Order: sequence, then C-alpha cells, then structure tokens
Amino acid sequence: MFTNSKKSATLILSDGTKFKGETLGKKGTTIGEIVFTTSMTGYLETLTDPSYYGQIVMQTFPLIGNYGVNFSDAEGEKPKLFGYIVKDCCKTPSNFRSKESLEEWLTKNNIIAIKGIDTRKLTKIIRENGVLNGAITTEEIENEEEFLKKIRNFKIKDAIKNCSTKETKILTGNEEKTNVICLIDFGVKKNIVTNLKKRAKKVVLMPHNTTKKEIEEINPDGIVLSNGPGDPAENIEIIENLKEIVSLKIPIFGVCLGHQLLAIANGAKTEKLKYGHRGANQPVLDVFLNKILITSQNHGFYVLNNSVNEKIAKISHINLNDGSCEGLKYLNIPAFTVQFHPEAAAGPLDSNFLFDEFFNVIEKYKINKLI
Repeated sequence: MFTNSKKSATLILSDGTKFKGETLGKKGTTIGEIVFTTSMTGYLETLTDPSYYGQIVMQTFPLIGNYGVNFSDAEGEKPKLFGYIVKDCCKTPSNFRSKESLEEWLTKNNIIAIKGIDTRKLTKIIRENGVLNGAITTEEIENEEEFLKKIRNFKIKDAIKNCSTKETKILTGNEEKTNVICLIDFGVKKNIVTNLKKRAKKVVLMPHNTTKKEIEEINPDGIVLSNGPGDPAENIEIIENLKEIVSLKIPIFGVCLGHQLLAIANGAKTEKLKYGHRGANQPVLDVFLNKILITSQNHGFYVLNNSVNEKIAKISHINLNDGSCEGLKYLNIPAFTVQFHPEAAAGPLDSNFLFDEFFNVIEKYKINKLI
C-alpha cells in the first residue's frame, strides 16, 4: 500500500520501481506505455500528437513550459496521450504568444501528469530495459500487487480507430492549384494537413478504413497515408484495403505509420524498437541524394530492412544512429514513404521538400498517362 499527500504524485513502473514527485494537471490515476522524447522545444506539439495515444510521455529536457501555451501550435484537436512526465515545469512563462501556463492547459485538458522526478534515471531505465508500462497516480493504492498486475496487463487497443476522423471531410486548399489529394487519416497531425493545403486545391480527409471504391469515387490526383499510433501489423483491415488501393496506380506518399502500413501491404515486416525514435534530432541519410537530414520522429516500430523485397522497393533513407529503414521508394507503384516527419513542428525543416517531391511525382504521372 502507498499513499500520496494533496500535492504529491507517484510514478510506478511495471517492475514495482517508484518515483515520488508532485502532481501536475488533473488528479487521479492513469496507466500507459512509458516513452521518452528528446525534443527541447515543441512540448505542446508533443502533447497533442495523436501518435502518442495510449502512452505516458516523458520529456528528457529538464525544463518544460517556459514559453507557455499558444493554442495555434496544437497538432490535434484534443490530446490523445495517457499521461505526462517532466523534471520541472515553469509556472510563469515569458512569451508574448502565450495564452496560459502549461500547468493550466494540462488541468483543462484532463491530463494526469507528474513533475519533480529524476527523469535522467527513468530515461536510463527505458534505454537499457526497453519501453515498459507504468502508472501515474495521486490516489491511495490499497492493494499494490493487484495494481502492479493491472499495469503489466495494460495494452494499447483500438489506437487508430480512436484517433481517425469518423467521416470524410472536404478541406479547402490553395485556389491557385488544381490537384485533389486524398488524405487517409490514421491519426494525422495538423501540420501535414497544412502542408498539403498549401500545395493542393482540395484535401479530402478520409477515415482509416477507407476502401479502394471510396477513393475511386473521388478520383484524386494523389493519396497521402498519415502518421498514427499503435502496432502497424495489428491493422489487418487497413492493410488489406491498401493492397487494393495500390492497384489504382495513383501516386502515394506515406508518413510514419503510413510508411509502415504500405510496407506490410507490399510484403515487408515490422518490428518493435527497444525504446523507439522520439525527438527532433534524428540523423537520416537520404540514400539517393547522398545527403544527411536532421529529422523529427515519433515511432516505436520500424520496417525490417531485410524484409523489403528489392524487386518491389528500395530503401531510400537510413537512420544513422542504428541503421534502421527510414524510407522506401517503390518500383511497382508510383509511391514513396518515409518513417520520419517532413512536416515537423516545431522543426527541423530539413525534409519539408518531400511534399514538393510528392507533387512532382503527381505531375510526372499525369504526363506519363497522356503519352
């Protein structure tokens, strides 16, 4: 049994390890998969990224909240993560864009969070042992063994279903453009939508279970497969749909989860990383350009390099930290995908040009169809 005072909170890991700290945000208890991100800025973007569904996110950077909260920075309508961990949170932000403090925002959005723990120690535990489940609680726990069992049995369920749009939405883009883009939403970040709207006349946001027939009815110039949460291999229906969608031979651009799902649909396999890639400082080699990109990433799974059939796709990008696959260029369909985030907010913007590359592919494909 353990208890908390009015202001205290406890982080408890699935192996029974406890960290005592202070409550930050809503009081109560939350259980999730604990992950860390190394980003020094963009904490609101992190908090509102749908890809964190089911996870308790820890910031490795020690001071969070110093520039407050500006609502326009949010990447989603509502936060999807299950909890938040910081070393220290600034109470009085200094920034002309700030509308409220981070603590106020966490409370308003019902996020259970903890501050004041040794985040460096927790990072080492995750780095050495891998991602693990945990809980943040401000409540009295009477039966610790039962509570630990509940933590260990936690599993992220229906991640994409809980983050995707429920209905098709027509989003007005740039009237000076002509292209129509179908964006299949697996948990899309706002800045992906923003980048597409700059370059297309219309973006059609579609649910995760969109079929070939539904796309045919729209007859788009291109298809974007968005980022999103969870284990890609669990999404059997989506993968089967993609196997049919690729037969349309419409140019496709996949980002993060979209990259993984299209790879599985083309015979590749995915595997869970020990502690994932989460942060804004991941170095990636663009194989074809022979250029290094500093990228923003948020994923726990990756496409196994040796599972990619070289007759179907070529590995286009490689993570320089661990050599894992970070991108694919397909040979049998007009498609390319990346594991990282070219729309990165709050940055870096090294790979933003990939949106332009996608629209170049669309134009080339149009010309080839006319020949």
